[in-house]
Amino acid sequence: MTISLKGTGLAIFLLSATACTSHYTLTDVSRQRVVIDKRYDSNPDKSTTLFLAPYKQKVDAVMSPVLGHVARDMVANRPESDLSNLLADILMWAAKDYNEKPVLAVYNVGGIRAALTKGPVTYGDVLAVAPFENKIAFTTLKGTDLLELFKQIAHRGGEGVSRGVQLVISEKGDLLSARLNGQEIDPQASYRVTTIDYLVQGNDGMPAFKNGTDLVAPQEDSNNSRFIIMNYFKAKEAKGETVDSQVEGRIVLQK
Repeated sequence: MTISLKGTGLAIFLLSATACTSHYTLTDVSRQRVVIDKRYDSNPDKSTTLFLAPYKQKVDAVMSPVLGHVARDMVANRPESDLSNLLADILMWAAKDYNEKPVLAVYNVGGIRAALTKGPVTYGDVLAVAPFENKIAFTTLKGTDLLELFKQIAHRGGEGVSRGVQLVISEKGDLLSARLNGQEIDPQASYRVTTIDYLVQGNDGMPAFKNGTDLVAPQEDSNNSRFIIMNYFKAKEAKGETVDSQVEGRIVLQK
């Protein structure tokens, strides 16, 4: 990792810092690049290490407990990825706790901020994947609005969608076909969808969500997506199951 101070940014900082003190005059601007890499790990500063030790112990106690295990390295990519598939499926899994029966889920790729590495998954790992205060939400979309949502997902190059969704999109971002559980989308039908409250508000390029009805969006902290993800891993671990997810053709890019 490299940290650098750009001359322009430093100049702006200095000017703003001295704006209220007229007897100072900026005469020169210079910069220096400080490289921070593994060399510092091989010769740590003892006083700094001692100072941080009690804080590190507290942080590790919170972040280190293992919640479950994943069968493979997982990352979030478009148009489809194992990790985005997994998170959408987890929203579907959690619906039972809200007495909901959604037919599909959407989880935005932009909200997935880290990858998972094969092996144990800790609290800290899940927090890195889902660091925001996004909470699970449910809404009902008319078929025409669901098709519009799928068009918006195509335009974005793909998002996390649950098992059963089958979209074919073009390189230009056009929706070429959309099916759910093998069936064409009925423009006049109603479809219950689970997602996160950030998206149900129409954010992240998916304004079709704002046309939803019968919104259920519990705001207690326990409904945060990261806690739902943690609960999923705990449930799988209690059964001795390793969490797995694969790319399986939910969103296909036609070239």
